[in-house]
Amino acid sequence: MRKHITLVCIFCFYFLTAQAQRTHSFTNGLVAGPVHQYGREALVKDLLAHQLYTGTMKQPAAGQTIFTNDQGKDITWKPLEADTAGLFKNEMLSNGYIYLTYDSKEEQSALLHVMGHNMLYVNGVPHAGDIYWHGYLYIPVKLKKGVNEILIRCSRWARWQGVSTHLLFPEKFIAINTTDPTLPYVLLDKTSEELWGAVVVINGTDKTLTNLSITSVLAGKERNTTLPAIPPMATRKVGFRLDATGVKQKNSYTCSLKLTEKGKLLDERPVTIEAVNSEDHYSNTFVSAIDGSIQYYGVAPQSKPDGKQPALFLSVHGAGVEAIGQAKAYQPKSWGVLVAPTNRRPRGFNWEDWGRLDALEVLEHAKKKYTPEPHHIYLTGHSMGGHGTWYLGATYPGKWAAIAPCAGYPTLTGYGSADGKIPGQGASDAENLLLQASNPSNVIELAQNYKTAGIYIHHGDSDKVVSVDYARQMRALLGTFHKDFSYYEYPGGSHWFGNESVDWPPIFDYFNWHTIPDDSAINVVDFTTASTAISSQFHWASILQQEHSFKYSRIKLKRNKKKNAITGTTENVSVLAFSLEDFKPNTTLTITLDSLASVQYTVKSANDIVYLQKQGAWKIGVKPDPKHKGINRNGSFKEAFNHKMVFVYSTAGTKAENEWSYNKARYDAEVWYYRGNGAIDIIADKEFSAAAYRDRGVILYGNATTNTAWKKLLANCPITVQRGSIKAGGKQYTGDNLAAYFTWPRADSEIASVGVISGTGLSGMQATEANQYFAAGSGFPDYLIFTTDMLKDGAKAVKLAGFYNNDWSFENGQQVGN
Repeated sequence: MRKHITLVCIFCFYFLTAQAQRTHSFTNGLVAGPVHQYGREALVKDLLAHQLYTGTMKQPAAGQTIFTNDQGKDITWKPLEADTAGLFKNEMLSNGYIYLTYDSKEEQSALLHVMGHNMLYVNGVPHAGDIYWHGYLYIPVKLKKGVNEILIRCSRWARWQGVSTHLLFPEKFIAINTTDPTLPYVLLDKTSEELWGAVVVINGTDKTLTNLSITSVLAGKERNTTLPAIPPMATRKVGFRLDATGVKQKNSYTCSLKLTEKGKLLDERPVTIEAVNSEDHYSNTFVSAIDGSIQYYGVAPQSKPDGKQPALFLSVHGAGVEAIGQAKAYQPKSWGVLVAPTNRRPRGFNWEDWGRLDALEVLEHAKKKYTPEPHHIYLTGHSMGGHGTWYLGATYPGKWAAIAPCAGYPTLTGYGSADGKIPGQGASDAENLLLQASNPSNVIELAQNYKTAGIYIHHGDSDKVVSVDYARQMRALLGTFHKDFSYYEYPGGSHWFGNESVDWPPIFDYFNWHTIPDDSAINVVDFTTASTAISSQFHWASILQQEHSFKYSRIKLKRNKKKNAITGTTENVSVLAFSLEDFKPNTTLTITLDSLASVQYTVKSANDIVYLQKQGAWKIGVKPDPKHKGINRNGSFKEAFNHKMVFVYSTAGTKAENEWSYNKARYDAEVWYYRGNGAIDIIADKEFSAAAYRDRGVILYGNATTNTAWKKLLANCPITVQRGSIKAGGKQYTGDNLAAYFTWPRADSEIASVGVISGTGLSGMQATEANQYFAAGSGFPDYLIFTTDMLKDGAKAVKLAGFYNNDWSFENGQQVGN
């Protein structure tokens, strides 16, 4: 780890010296802790933030008491000095804050470069943190004349690695930052293919940049790309096209990137592009449908293509591992191609939430590009990717012929990793409802889904990072019902004992023995899901709607084609669908579920689907309204962050309300970029139109008083937030300290949703700044209303939380409140 940090620092120093006229390194400050607790939850505890948001925080001074904790101990500010390496280190950083000041002689712009922290405030304005010491966050900030205050929230990582803090005053405030590129490899036999890369553009000015373009020059060939708007005092990772037709041999090539505004050159930077042969490992880039950003996946190509359809291996990497590094750990296989998605970042989302979506997106890209034999698709991964294998394998049964988790843990409830654990049980009804929204993460509850795929468990018996006890736990669980799994503990194996940690020949021998069965061969179905929009189908049976959102839904079915009958039981299922292609047209099918009255259905065609709806008894129904809850969207606040979402900030409020709205949207975009290698359109409410942003998710910041897009998007929503009050169904809450996260379906779309981040006043608005919704596995229901006191009192400050009904009605859904 220390070697990694040193390399990062050297790399960042190169960018620093290349860009900056002068640098201010912080050497003295104050530290206080413990003052906060953040994890994989919507609820957080942060007494310093609570004081900041309620206007009760005093200007820090050495020896000053911030508060007295539950044990009667005074938490005070203490002096803190950087060590000889320029790093702030202290055991209080595990759950504490650093306080720094900078006395500016004038109002001016600067780039703030901090590493090792969760997030920070500059004069009360929130910005993203670099918890993993990646070193590529250069954040434009506006310094006021006089004393500027910086509050840096830290975590246990800071205690071990320290925190590095610098202010940069560069020559150029519109510039390319190449410390975090996303770049393709050039395949020499496919140089005419369209290639995409991405780099960060910094806008350190007070205006939105709308006329920028990047011209790439590679081996003498130019390609121009018009860039999206970059908001003021912000950064954005932007995609650019490459013309590789001038590349003729295997080598490393310098590609020049020229940033221009209406033809005027603003900045020019080089990046390195690798050209390889088709039998070499390489990276493919693509435009993601999640947010329109440029993502990549690594490839270990088939070693001996024979013109036949290859097998496809999806390999998901461990924490801190790049996808191309994951791919290079495998020797090419003669009978298949291996692809390694990124999880959006080397740490990303633990293969849950948007990591899950990334894996599925890459799987579909790989299917189109490599046209694999559809019965020979396999899943494997190591460490965090071992968890990803357990999770994706349980969530999407039927997609994999076999899976092979290596050195993996099954759940974030049991292991947790960097962002902590998902709690196993809440202390109140409100906490339990929030945890209900995390149910898709619990593979133990989904374990019966493993039945139809082979499983090979591979783990070193001396693993000190992910204990072999997790493998033994899953071996014991599978032993109670699974008839086709293999288990191997590598003698003396640590967490990583060389490439055999993943590229273990018996795994691929085991894979070669397994195929995905045709639907016609599956006559017994046992399938569980926690959300139909995440996973709904197993071979010929689909759960289309739940009775209660995010509670487990299960179907256990038997199909008798000779007797033209389907029988079984259901749990928490409202609407089912059966594909009937294995029954002949004009056949009368008898369906008996839950020991209720049988229903009969006459098959109309070879492509027929029968829909069943539970209304006391099971009845023949119709396909659910696509605008209702179901397979397209099923709720939870986090669901809105998809479909190339756009962030919409307010302009109709007070100056302070509008500044909060823009600053919060920019902060969320910074965190999304850091965690998910993502890119976001940030626009003002007056710029939003439904036609211009058709079928795109929308994240709205502000309330009905301050954001003019509210009426366009939320006219029929049962929740209304305005200055001073919130109405939710027949309930009303008043005050300026109320906060809300909630989702609502776009009325003009069958797929996109609106996510609302709102408050009744500045105190309530600021209480939403803990963007825990980007933490993998954290549970956010359809709506959550709370007060600023949540930061000190937890669930006691939750006013209302719940899920809408399937028709998005408020009254008939599930809710809890105080």
